[in-house]
Amino acid sequence: MKIGFGVPVSGSWATPGNLTHVAQRAEQLGYHSLWTYQRLLSPVDAAWGDMYRSVMDPVVALAYVAAQTSRIRLGVAVINMPFIAPVVVAKQLATLDIVSGGRVDAGFGNGWSDEEFAATGATKQGQGRRADEFLTLLRTLWTDEIVEHAGDFYQVPRMRLDPKPVQRPHPPILLGAVATPALRRVGRLCDGWVSRSRADLRTIGESVAVIRDAAEQAGRDPQALRFVCRGVARVRPAGRADRAPLTGSLDEIRTDVDDLAGQGITEVFFDLNFDPQVGSPDVDAAASLRRADEVLEALAPRN
Repeated sequence: MKIGFGVPVSGSWATPGNLTHVAQRAEQLGYHSLWTYQRLLSPVDAAWGDMYRSVMDPVVALAYVAAQTSRIRLGVAVINMPFIAPVVVAKQLATLDIVSGGRVDAGFGNGWSDEEFAATGATKQGQGRRADEFLTLLRTLWTDEIVEHAGDFYQVPRMRLDPKPVQRPHPPILLGAVATPALRRVGRLCDGWVSRSRADLRTIGESVAVIRDAAEQAGRDPQALRFVCRGVARVRPAGRADRAPLTGSLDEIRTDVDDLAGQGITEVFFDLNFDPQVGSPDVDAAASLRRADEVLEALAPRN
C-alpha cells in the first residue's frame, strides 16, 4: 500500500507557507504522493459543505508544490473533463511534468455541479462518449509526434503539441468514477481509478472488482492498474461504535488502511481538506496545520 497526503488547498489553512510546509514534511517522512482537487465555484448558502467554499486551483497549487519538493509524486484528483479542452489540459500537465521532473499523476472526472457546467458553457449530453474521446485524444496529444483528430466532440487540425511530458509513454491517467459504465471505462482506457470523497469505504472493493473485470474483458492486465482511495481522514476520539472508516483515533485509522488494502486498494492518500475541523474558511489555520503535522507523523509510511 502506497501512502499519500492531500496538500492544503481548501479553507483558511490553504496558504503558500502551509503548502510548502506540508509538502516538504510529507516528502521527508517518505510519503509517496501529494494531491489536490478541483472546485470552481461554491453556492452562496455553502450548501455543498465547508470543503468547497474556498478552493485553490489544483494545477497551479501542484506547480507551486513542485518547486518546493524533489521526489514526491504530484496528483490531481480530479480535473473535470467537460470544463476544459483536452489540448489545453494536455499542455498544462505536460508542462507540470517537465518542471517537476516527471512526477505527475493526472486524474480526471466528469463533474457533477450543474452550476459549474453552466458557468463553463459545458453540457452533460453525451458525457460517456465525450469522456472516451477526451481520454483517447489526451493520450494521443502526449504520445504522437503529429496529431490530427476529427471526433464527435473535439477537433484538432494536423498539428504538433510540444514539448512532450517527461514520463513515457505519458503521465498516468486516472479516472474518478462512480457509476458502473464509468468504472468500466477505467478498466478499458485508464491507468487507474480514484475514489470520490463520499465513497463507502466499507464496500469500495465492489468498485475495484468492476474495474478489474472490465480490464480483463478489454484484454488488459488488471494487476497493472492503480486503485487510489481519497482517504477523508477525520481524527476523533477512539471507541465510537458507529464510526466510519478513517474516522477515529490515529490507531483506528491505521487499521482501516489495512482493510482497504484487503479490498484491492493499492494507494490511499489522507485528505484533511474534507474534515470540517480543518478545511473550512472559519477554522484557525494554525490549528489545522498542527492537526496535519500530527497526522503526517502518525500515519507516515512504514519502512
